[in-house]
Amino acid sequence: MMTMVRYSLGVIRDEACQLVEKGLLHRQQPIYTLCQYIPASEWRELERELELNEFLLRDPIIDLLGKEEWEDD
Repeated sequence: MMTMVRYSLGVIRDEACQLVEKGLLHRQQPIYTLCQYIPASEWRELERELELNEFLLRDPIIDLLGKEEWEDD
């Protein structure tokens, strides 16, 4: 039995944030670059959630991340 992951906007943001923090993605890359890290069978679900929240796949990842918290150095 195959389990389908539910991609809420929060889950997508968390995933993108982790990939940016690890240096695997950059904030200025388009959102569609996330597809490298999401199983192909789940990409439609993720894409649908992005569209429902008015994100385009060509939008930069920084738009998805929104306001980021910075700690003082």
